[in-house]
Order: sequence, then structure tokens, then C-alpha cells
Amino acid sequence: METTFEFCDFTDPEHLTSLAEMVNEYMRDPMGDALPLDKVHQLRLVDGLANHPNALCLFVLCDGDLAGVSTCFINFSTFMVKSYLYVHDLFIREKYRSKGLGKELLQKLIEISKERDYCKVTLEVREDNRVALHLYKKLGFMDSEPLMYFWTKKL
Repeated sequence: METTFEFCDFTDPEHLTSLAEMVNEYMRDPMGDALPLDKVHQLRLVDGLANHPNALCLFVLCDGDLAGVSTCFINFSTFMVKSYLYVHDLFIREKYRSKGLGKELLQKLIEISKERDYCKVTLEVREDNRVALHLYKKLGFMDSEPLMYFWTKKL
């Protein structure tokens, strides 16, 4: 099994189609737990990411087949006065799970962050996503000190 990584080229229609398909697949997954996007919203998604100045999407391929994706945003820490990577989505297609691809994808994001001299990598995870929690802990992610909460106000 050969694992490779490829940044999403926001000017490549095939990449944008793949990105929209992967996000929809994630949304239908129990850990996404949402209705998939219709065609209009898929176009808005890829256009929004393509035009977002800090978006970064990384595909993971297994033997040349698209196996997963991570959607990230480059953010800035005022306290550390450095950029950091926020992992918003990390998704591996069901048929590719339990092969270590999620771990490899996250390790690649950490490697990219180190190469770019970012100060940290952050992510959010559902408390009922035991598989992801185990993976993240295994790779050194932990609750912040002091403990912080991820809050939302829907508009």
C-alpha cells in the first residue's frame, strides 16, 4: 500500500469536484451527522475555500485512489506571535479506515506545520468519536492547560 499526499489545487476542477464529494461523504458519515450539500452549496463550498486566504486542503491517496481529506485553516496566535494550523476536518473514507491513513494524514499536517515554523496544531473532536480521540492522544494532542471550551453561537 503506497500512501501519497496532494494539496488541493483550487484551480483544478477535478480537485474541486473531489473535495466537494469528500465533504459530502463526511457529512453523511455518523461523525459528520449532517445532510449532504446540494449542487449549489457544493459550488459555494469550493468557491469559498478557493477564495479563503488561509484555507489549506490536503488529500491522502492510497495506491493512487482518493482515500481521505483534511480541511485546515492557517490561524495566528497572539500570545505566541506565530501562525498555527487549525484542523477543521479530517476524514478517511470508510473502505480505507483501519489502515493507518488518518494517522499518516495528521502526521503529514504536523510535518508541514513544523516546516512552516507554526507554533502549534489545533483541532476539535466530538466527545463520542472514540477512534479519533484515541488517534489524537496517540499523536500527542491533549486538552489545553488550562482547559478551554469550544463554544458556538449560531447566527
